[in-house]
Amino acid sequence: MKEDMQVRNLSPHTQDSYLRQVSQFARYFGKSPDQLGPEHIRTYQIYLTNEKKLAPASIHIAIAALRFFYKVTLKKDWIFQEILPLPKKPQKLPLILSPEEVLHFLPCVHQLNHRVILTTCYAAGVRISEAVRLKAPAIDSQRMVIRVEQGKGQKDRYVMLSPRLLEILRDYWKATRPKDWLFPGDQPGHPISRNTVEHACMKAHQASGLTKPVTPHSLRHALPSPSTCSNPAPMSGPFNCFLVIVAWQRRHATCGSPPPKSVPPPVHSTCCHIRRRSNQSRLNQNTSDG
Repeated sequence: MKEDMQVRNLSPHTQDSYLRQVSQFARYFGKSPDQLGPEHIRTYQIYLTNEKKLAPASIHIAIAALRFFYKVTLKKDWIFQEILPLPKKPQKLPLILSPEEVLHFLPCVHQLNHRVILTTCYAAGVRISEAVRLKAPAIDSQRMVIRVEQGKGQKDRYVMLSPRLLEILRDYWKATRPKDWLFPGDQPGHPISRNTVEHACMKAHQASGLTKPVTPHSLRHALPSPSTCSNPAPMSGPFNCFLVIVAWQRRHATCGSPPPKSVPPPVHSTCCHIRRRSNQSRLNQNTSDG
């Protein structure tokens, strides 16, 4: 199973998660998983739902791991939607922090690197796993973007960089002078772990006295709208790409200096490329018709 995941280039995190889920499934029955069938799978799903009382999202991970094991590794020709059904996820809206609550919370994070990481999650809309793995060259002050390398889904992308966040990152760099990773961890050559930052966030939340839940991910959800001249989160779709361009233009206008003509606004999603190719195709078609 591990080799099957490696040849498909699944992320190390996904590989560890799938192996852990299949191991827990096998330990529950005390048998090798290749000796277990649909009736065992149904019993295990009922156990996860009724006894362990796992959330649907957690059960989804277990089912995804078992589907991979039986479909890819053991090559079973089952109807997996019937044998391994996915529980319906409730649609919930996150509790969003107001800008005032964020400003109240961040000073409660005492350690400088933890505070800068959480500020980056908020101001750039990046995930905690992406923020902790940033490197100094990823901060592009000329184009005012941050390059996120191999984020979720092993995809590269750009996110907006506000002048205020750039100032915070520069002050942090001058104070710490990191060599490789922008936020190095205790182990040489490795970035700080996300668990360390999440623990610091939890302590700061307790000290802040806020009633709303505060996590690195909720800070990402609290990203201000483009009208506040901050950084919109990575978006997709023509309308959202339009918001990205507007925010980029507003930021330069607010800062008092027009954007250089030689520096185009950053592209946040493939829809920009699709529209450009479509427009070029129509132009070529019109030219040939004329």
